[in-house]
Amino acid sequence: MSDRVDVKKGETLLKVEHLCQYFKSNKAVDDVSFEVKKGEVFGLVGESGCGKTTTGRSVIKLYDITSGDIYFKGERIAAGTLSYKRNISEARKKMKSADGARKEELAAYIKDQQVQMKEARKDHKKKKFYTDIQMIFQDPIASLDPRMTVKQIIAEGLVINGEKDKKVIEKKVYDALEMVGLVREHAGRYPHEFSGGQRQRIGVARAVVMEPELIIADEPVSALDVSIQAQVINLLDDLREKMGLTVLFVAHDLSVVKYFSDRIGVMYYGKMVELADSDELFAHPLHPYTRSLLSAIPMPDPEYEKQRKRITYVPLKEHDYSVDGPTMREITPGHFVHCNQVEFERYQAQLGIQS
Repeated sequence: MSDRVDVKKGETLLKVEHLCQYFKSNKAVDDVSFEVKKGEVFGLVGESGCGKTTTGRSVIKLYDITSGDIYFKGERIAAGTLSYKRNISEARKKMKSADGARKEELAAYIKDQQVQMKEARKDHKKKKFYTDIQMIFQDPIASLDPRMTVKQIIAEGLVINGEKDKKVIEKKVYDALEMVGLVREHAGRYPHEFSGGQRQRIGVARAVVMEPELIIADEPVSALDVSIQAQVINLLDDLREKMGLTVLFVAHDLSVVKYFSDRIGVMYYGKMVELADSDELFAHPLHPYTRSLLSAIPMPDPEYEKQRKRITYVPLKEHDYSVDGPTMREITPGHFVHCNQVEFERYQAQLGIQS
């Protein structure tokens, strides 16, 4: 396997714009935008059910997104059509009461939206970047086929992509196994013969054998013992350096995310509420939900634990959006918070910034 270490950091590899993922009436992800730079680890955190896993699955196109756009290496690879359908529907309603120039204007608008919707569907069907993005799933048991050997599991992606040379496949599988800390003898065994940590290493090997540029790690350590968690995180960090990988790291454990991530996005109820560099977020958490998450992190210090106060986040008590609704605003360079104008000014005052 080739080592790809010539990473030009700072270039945008993945760009998510206004991503919405709805399941019937449930808004799992609602208007989420962020960028992931080449060579960095972007952490996506939040409580269970906040939409972080759905965001990762939408990026890798396991779901057909409802609306929004996803760009990889500057090219749109996924696009939703709901926003176009809504625009067309609203324009047609307005046409009923319009006349003359206004009616022609609306007709031209509808035609333009139909063209854009057609392009969105075309882009969404692209398969060009499928092997460049790989995913490590949360459950190392459920994500591995119990009827397949380790060799078959790791080689499956290579076979699907047309590799027929058995010697090439075998070499790549063995190289991937050794890269994740397993041995060649493991290739002929089945998933049930391994521990949880070893199964997750197999999942990592299945992802890296394709030599991707972006790995989406969906809570890869949440089902593992604490000691094994550290091993898997260190493994991912080593692979990141060796292969020049970019990682979208989905997790709910902020202490793990801080150790591993360069930037962190905090999600709550389907929305991104805060986004900043890892050190900045921990040093100056602004959104009340972020402060609530940080207050829940336990420390191996009895004296600290006695004094630690758990902050409970209650949106209706913290925000008044009845007059002025919230948007993502940049408080300081690179530090974004979902807030309205009153909150924006208050956050700036907290940081000693004069507006």
